[in-house]
Formats: sequence, structure tokens, C-alpha cells
Amino acid sequence: MAERMLKFVSVAQEQPDKRPAGARRRDFNEIYAEFVPAKAETQASRCSQCGVPFCSVHCPLGNNIPDWLMMTAAGRMEEAYELSSATNTFPEICGRICPQDRLCEGNCVIEEGFESVTIGAVERYITDTAFDNGWVRPVKPMVERDESVAIIGAGPGGLAAAVQLREQGYQVHVYDRYDRVGGLLMYGIPGFKLEKDIVLRRHRLLVESGVQFHLGKGIGDTDGADSIAFSTLRARHDGVLIATGVYKSRDIGGPGAGLGGIVRALDYLTASNRVSLGDTVAEYDSGELNAAGKSVVVIGGGDTAMDCVRTAIRQGAKSVKCLYRRDRANMPGSVREVKNAEEEGVEFVWLAAPQAFEGEGGVTGVRATRMKLGLPDASGRQSVEPVEGSAFTLEADMVVKALGFDPEPLPMLWGQPELEVSRWGTLMVDRKTFMTSLPGVFAAGDIVRGASLVVWAIRDGRDAAAQMHAWLEELTAAQAEVAE
Repeated sequence: MAERMLKFVSVAQEQPDKRPAGARRRDFNEIYAEFVPAKAETQASRCSQCGVPFCSVHCPLGNNIPDWLMMTAAGRMEEAYELSSATNTFPEICGRICPQDRLCEGNCVIEEGFESVTIGAVERYITDTAFDNGWVRPVKPMVERDESVAIIGAGPGGLAAAVQLREQGYQVHVYDRYDRVGGLLMYGIPGFKLEKDIVLRRHRLLVESGVQFHLGKGIGDTDGADSIAFSTLRARHDGVLIATGVYKSRDIGGPGAGLGGIVRALDYLTASNRVSLGDTVAEYDSGELNAAGKSVVVIGGGDTAMDCVRTAIRQGAKSVKCLYRRDRANMPGSVREVKNAEEEGVEFVWLAAPQAFEGEGGVTGVRATRMKLGLPDASGRQSVEPVEGSAFTLEADMVVKALGFDPEPLPMLWGQPELEVSRWGTLMVDRKTFMTSLPGVFAAGDIVRGASLVVWAIRDGRDAAAQMHAWLEELTAAQAEVAE
């Protein structure tokens, strides 16, 4: 090991080659090239194999990162894949979209100046190599079980649970209101971060594994042509997992907030992704959800805001500005994403908050106020305060609101008043069992924890599946005792 590892003192950190900004502005392809094998092995060899791996500690999935880095450095790629996939259902997706600078790489113990190990790119390389070599195979359970489970939501949490439950032999049915699998992986995250073939590849594998998908099928309070009542679903299956995510966009008020040209981030990103997939989108064709030739202002500072500004650049916007009320150091979005956006021509307007929207019929400008950082609030984050007399106006004929997401009112929509929710509208669950207030109904992912990262949804989906399996085992045993 000593000969192959700990090379951070002599080998500099490198990411895979990144396409020039001018070229990537013209399409929605991923911006990073694949590692060549020798480069992946060299970068993996920089790992210090420390006794307490903080990269693993700060990974929501607890990935065995030092172990699969060591296997990669030794060229033992199939073993690296087995280790990587043992704790992560979709490592090729996490390797692409996880904010590694805030998680594993950001907590690497290699001192500043030597720079952290390139974990995310190696993780992506491992699984892409596994797919290329046919090492990724459909799930084949040892024993088929009679019990069926319903999973509501085909996003990362629901799909992760589907894999785990299928491995146990359950008949798994996934219901989703969209016409494609993936949730925000498909319609929320742009192709330059996650090309859609990557998600579709997983869909095909799940179908081969025996998971049954019911797409274009929403959940409601009554049965319909394109929906199924929650009560019907519950009666049809032995267990139910709610993994819907959170889709209700947070809004912003103020004078002019109802003007035309002010759109929600999810509507904007969904339209763009659908067009990239070959769909016809009327709102895009009309220009309502198309930034071509426009002065665009995106309000927000998270990863969704970064997706919006970079999408607008690719659609041919005249100018793109990101308005954020705090400074760069306090921005919740990935540092890498901010850098990529700046390279592509996005202008960041730090410490500024919108006050009103100008225009008649359609928006023509955003009136904003300069902000300053104040004392920390209850969460420890610095508060923001307006600077008196600092108002200014940004030209805008398209404004995208990227302010985050809240849960939809599921108890009301599904006619299930007994389904308990928190004061934030998220579903209440037993933290150990993931069961909601309804017996046999479990929940996981953003609908429980609030808007969060894909990697947390995968973790929650895996954990919820384990608890569902334990509950169904107990239920089957109890029913067998009664039958005797």
C-alpha cells in the first residue's frame, strides 16, 4: 500500500479535463471529460489512507471511500465497483452531482496546499467503467416473495428503496406522475451536470430487475384516468413508501410580483430538460420559459439557482445575473458550480435583495437594495440587513425565482387527514422505523427532511427499505401464528 498510496505530497490534485467555457455554453452536454485509467489511478493514489477517514464520516451514505480509492490505485476496478456500490445505489450519479466540496472532499484531512483527493470524479469513473465492462447487473433475488410494496415517487429516494426491496424479493411497484423515471434527476437537474442517458440507463436496469413502473400516474383522493386514490394504493399493496420529494416552489412578494416574465425555477428547468429530451413544450416555444435574447435575473443562491443561470447562458440569453442577499462565503450553492457559472459568463450581484419588480404587463427590471451582514441568528448564520439609501435597478425581461421548495399538502391532496405533518408541512415519521402515522405507510427523503441533497434521499430510501422489510417480516410472522 505504501508504494501505491499517500502520493499527495508528490502528485498535484487534478479534476478530469473540463471543456472550454466557450464550447460548453453552446450545448447541454456534461462539462467534464472522463478520466483515462492512468489518471484515475494516479489521482486515487493521492489518498492518505488515514486512520479516521473524515471523507467517509461526512458522506451521508458512509461510503468506504479510502478502500475503493486504494482498489482504483491498484487497478482492481471490479473490486472498487463492488465496494462503491455496496453502500451507494447510484454512485455514478453522486459522483456527478454531489457537492463534494461540502461533503467528502471538503473534509479530506490532507492539509491545505496539497489539496483534497479528487473523490467525486473517481467515484464516477469507477461505475462508468463497471457499466462499460458489464459488471453492473440486474437484481436477481434469491427468493421471490408474494408481498408487494408501492413506492410513490420515482426520484432518487424512491428508486434506492426499490432496489433494496427488490433484492429482498418483494414485488415492487413504483408510481410517479411524470412520464419518465428520475424525478428531479430527470427534469430538475440540467444535462450539463447529469446527462439523461445516465438516468435512463438505471431505469432500464430496474425494469430488468423486475421493478414495475406506473408512470404518468399521480396520487389523489379518488381514482381517475391518470391518477390513483391513495386509499386504493394502500389496499392493493402490503406496504407503501412515500418518496415524493418537495415540489412546491417558495414565492416572493412585493410590488410587481405578478408581472409576466417572472417564472418559477422548477417550471423553467423542467421545460428546458423536456426540450433537450425532444419533447414539444408550448411555454418554451412561446418564449415564456426560454431565455434566448433576454436579460435574465435569477434570484437565489443555492444549487437550483446555479442550474438556472447556467441554463440561461446555454439558451442564448443576452445577459445573466444572479442576485443573492449574502456574500460568496455564505452562499449555499456548491463552490465549484459558482466558479463554473462565472467562467461561462454569469455575473453575481452579491449582498443584494429584491424589493420590487418594474414594468407594465411584463417585467422590465428588478429594483433591489444593497445588504450588509449582521450578527448571527439562532442557527448561527449571519443575518442580513438592508443598507439605507442603496436602492438600484437591474434590467430584466425575465426573472427566475430560485428560492427553494416546500412540501405539497399531501393530506389534503390525498384525502388523508390522519397523515400527520410537521409545522413545515413535511411528513412526520418515527425516526427509527420511518413509519408515518398510518400503519404500514412509510416515508423517506425530502418529504420528511425538507429540501436536501440527492445523496441524502438515497440514504433515506435505503434505510426506509430496510425498516419496511423488518416490518413486513414481523407482519408475516404474526399472520402465520394466527393461521396456526
